Amino acid sequence: MTNIQPHNEVSTPLSAKDDAAKTSALIAYCLMAVGFFTGIFWLVGAVWAMVKKGDAAGTIYEDHYTNIIKVFWWGLGLSIIGFFLAFIVVGYFILFAVWVWSVFKIVKGLAKITSNKAYSS
Repeated sequence: MTNIQPHNEVSTPLSAKDDAAKTSALIAYCLMAVGFFTGIFWLVGAVWAMVKKGDAAGTIYEDHYTNIIKVFWWGLGLSIIGFFLAFIVVGYFILFAVWVWSVFKIVKGLAKITSNKAYSS
């Protein structure tokens, strides 16, 4: 009888810098996810990512910080536009589209980072 074992990816252990960058990015993602319901945590998560981005330079998680910051600024800008255009109804569609896009980007980032992958991989 043969001993068949499932194929598992061999992962290299993370350096201390990689591990810290991953933890900080996870904190930012979680704060932004909570921010979908509370608002203020959206801002806190983005600021956290902006502050910690320099610490992640040169790690595989560096582009996660770029993703978080882009989602925040694009989401904020488009939400402001959507808010003003809500008076002529089209803004509600913009606000909904921004919300869906933001949820997608945050969930995708969480899925990638929990798999120890760069965001762009």
